[in-house]
Amino acid sequence: MNGGADLGGMMGFGPVVQEEDEPLFHAPWEARALGIVVALGACGQWNIDAARSAREDMHPGDYTRTPYYAIWLKAAKRLMVEKGMLTEAEIAQAVPLTPAAPIKRRLAAEDVDAMLAAGGPADRPATGTPAFAVGDQIRTINNHPATHTRMARYARDKIGTITKVHGFHVFPDSNAQGQGEDPQWLYQVAFSARTLWGDQARTDDSVTLDLWEPYLRTVS
Repeated sequence: MNGGADLGGMMGFGPVVQEEDEPLFHAPWEARALGIVVALGACGQWNIDAARSAREDMHPGDYTRTPYYAIWLKAAKRLMVEKGMLTEAEIAQAVPLTPAAPIKRRLAAEDVDAMLAAGGPADRPATGTPAFAVGDQIRTINNHPATHTRMARYARDKIGTITKVHGFHVFPDSNAQGQGEDPQWLYQVAFSARTLWGDQARTDDSVTLDLWEPYLRTVS
């Protein structure tokens, strides 16, 4: 999708300003929001790609006006309703009105550090061989799906060079839609900055993206 999170090359946002001595959280509620979302994710009712999709398919205007962790909370609330963990009436009244829905797992406080350290590996045992090798030139597809994708809009229909083969990884486009993991080969692809941004980019700058094989085509 070409949602509010896909901002590369968009006009009107000004320069990226780095905050000196930036704190981990700008307000206590942000830390609590992160904890809530991590605990909900551990329930096993949705996967990380579905969570990203729920955050990124907000109306672009709402997305750009909403604080980062508020986006996380909005997406989590929506997913909880969709999965039957909450009802709109319960949200409106802020009280439970129905028995708690069954969940796959419950995250205990003593397990948080280990779970965060373990992360969520998306690599899978390889099937077949990769279509591309380091040094190959590729052209990215020009596709604008209405659903979740990790193919950045600004890098579509562009020529780049394979610089690393990461292995076989869960394909987020299908996983976000509940259509299965459908693992695919994942590559590191380098693009000349001028290929993406035109003559205003410096000639010696480059941009590197991790891209799945279905996003790539052989350069003819």
